[in-house]
Amino acid sequence: MAKILTNVDLVDQCDAFPHEDTNPARYAEEMGRLYTLIWKNSKDSFPIGYLPLTVLEALKNAPEDIRGPMDLNDTDRTVALWYDLTTYEDRTTKAAQLTSYWRENRTFSILSGWRNELFPVYGRNKELLLSIERAAMGLFGTSRFGVHMTAFVRQDDDSSRYPFRIWVPKRSATKPNYPGMLDNTVAGGLVTNEDPFECIIREADEEASLPEDFMRQNVKETGTVTYIYITDERSGGEAGYIYPECQWVYDLELPSDDSVVPRPKDGEVESFSLRTVEEIQEQLAQGMWKPNCAMIMLDFFIRHGIYTPENEPRYAEIKTRAHRHIPFPGPHWDYE
Repeated sequence: MAKILTNVDLVDQCDAFPHEDTNPARYAEEMGRLYTLIWKNSKDSFPIGYLPLTVLEALKNAPEDIRGPMDLNDTDRTVALWYDLTTYEDRTTKAAQLTSYWRENRTFSILSGWRNELFPVYGRNKELLLSIERAAMGLFGTSRFGVHMTAFVRQDDDSSRYPFRIWVPKRSATKPNYPGMLDNTVAGGLVTNEDPFECIIREADEEASLPEDFMRQNVKETGTVTYIYITDERSGGEAGYIYPECQWVYDLELPSDDSVVPRPKDGEVESFSLRTVEEIQEQLAQGMWKPNCAMIMLDFFIRHGIYTPENEPRYAEIKTRAHRHIPFPGPHWDYE
């Protein structure tokens, strides 16, 4: 019989990178297989990502004219790249040259999912340092940013203790990562220079056929959820990559007359179903949800009073870990 997951189990699956203050032994073990990617210039240096040792070896083996200069410090376990280049455009071009070289040489299977989409890498004060191919972000362990939305309908009857139902999509069985698992109503990654609100509008149309005018008038931003994920065998490519992530979170109340409902459009979603809170809680406990989407759902349940300190013994831990501090800069907060 499969293990029944608690809410903290679900958090552990998403926020999988150990916390230094609460689990120093595991944190030290995890850091032992990583080098910290740093950004440096003549005045400053600071961390921007985590490199697995396999990536470090691939960097060492890459020709310098492809990779660019590399400042490796084995004592501090840090590595700096692209610091010799003064513009965003030059750094982005050099990163593309390196990741394309790895792709052509099939160095990492994760690059078989090449998307031709650029994701941003930030410095202090929300400076855009460079952009990297989406499929390659895990190689450098830099922060990723995205949007997630939960769409719900007000419905009060005897089938549930709670007066609403939530639209839950099932991911396509052909998706390379988490095929067939359950997801938030709409979700997607932020490409370089994309505004979170505009991203959720775009994704709502592409994934769920939700009208732009309706979205602009009704979708509500509720804050962010942050965590540090470690890939596993379900995520496509190799396991063990580090993904510090910040998701902008949205709620959307849909009319109860079914005049606006989500429908599959771009093939990423197999189907949508309207579910009670109790049904979703059962699905979560059975491990049917994509890990970060389970975290977003727990955040929704907390914000809407479904989980409280009175009925969830580890309420404070769940709430705190859904808003984890990420040690790398980005637009979601001012880096110090």
